[in-house]
Amino acid sequence: MNIFIAGASGFVGGHLIDALLKDENKLRCLARSERTQKLLEEKGVEVVSGDITEPETLAGALNGIDFVIHLVGIMEEKGTVTFEKVHVEGTKNLVAEAKRAGVKHFFYQSALGADKSSWSGYLRTKAEAEEIVKASGIPYTIFRPSLIIGPWDGFTKKLSDIIKMSPVIPVPGDGKSKFQPVYINDWVKCMLKVIASPESFRGAFDIGGLQQLTYNEIVRTLADAMKVKKAIVHMPMGLMKFGALLAEKTISLLPVTSDQLRLLEADNICDVNSVEKSFGFKPMKYRKALEAFISY
Repeated sequence: MNIFIAGASGFVGGHLIDALLKDENKLRCLARSERTQKLLEEKGVEVVSGDITEPETLAGALNGIDFVIHLVGIMEEKGTVTFEKVHVEGTKNLVAEAKRAGVKHFFYQSALGADKSSWSGYLRTKAEAEEIVKASGIPYTIFRPSLIIGPWDGFTKKLSDIIKMSPVIPVPGDGKSKFQPVYINDWVKCMLKVIASPESFRGAFDIGGLQQLTYNEIVRTLADAMKVKKAIVHMPMGLMKFGALLAEKTISLLPVTSDQLRLLEADNICDVNSVEKSFGFKPMKYRKALEAFISY
């Protein structure tokens, strides 16, 4: 199968490419920078220079492609790189080129909690992008994952740095909001099933781990996996948001931005059996996944 990946240089994309290269799939990836292009070419991947937010750079990029995998997304806005520009306009551009090229299946990586009426710009634009994909007329698959963890994931890296460096472990607010971490290898396993049989996985799928864990439990489990014993100190959410705003103007030592702190105030969960029901296997539990890649 001829597969095109947008967002190949990211955490999820990197793991997916490594898995796909083990099979006989022909990969073509989009690269925004020369550095990314070189790294992908060294892996033996065909590379097209372009950016989903610049439609003229996508012209012809999907010719001969059967399956598009759209992983491009941002967790924070910087200057002109906004949620609207990347998630909405970028998806619109990629879908338009996919339609022109006659792509047979389109995959979009959304997010658990995506909702067009959400107060969160991140979740709102993810939902708007979903609507663009659904209205395209191309058979599609949408994943809505909770927190994805694994080697190179930014969330675990920042949080582990805080656990190592800080005399105590600061937690925004009461830390009682729940999440469902899913191991990257399990996400990849789901994706490979979709690629092997696209017609069997049409529609949108929530992707969550086996456990609904509070942020407190996530922090404590990570510290335990790192063999670090420190007190957890709950910080007033207002103070954390103010600190994040200041830190973002210098060097952020917080595991999340001020916008992401708001996401910590709401549960981000789905059916604990979502993966087994849709893809036929049980994903790895959080502690077991951490032990697979955490170094201390």
